[in-house]
Amino acid sequence: MWNEILIAGALMLVLEGILPTLNPKSFKQMMFNASQMSEQQLRWTGIITMVIGAIAVYVLKH
Repeated sequence: MWNEILIAGALMLVLEGILPTLNPKSFKQMMFNASQMSEQQLRWTGIITMVIGAIAVYVLKH
């Protein structure tokens, strides 16, 4: 199980690095926009992202 968690973490780092590598200007704009959001907006964005990710994992595993 730990092996899968470490692999998932490594894959997340690879995916996180794609946008700033391919389009740094767009990445900077996205980070600027995120910095202008309220804490509540950021929190809800995180919650929605986690729920979508959890559903995707469930669907792919079953």
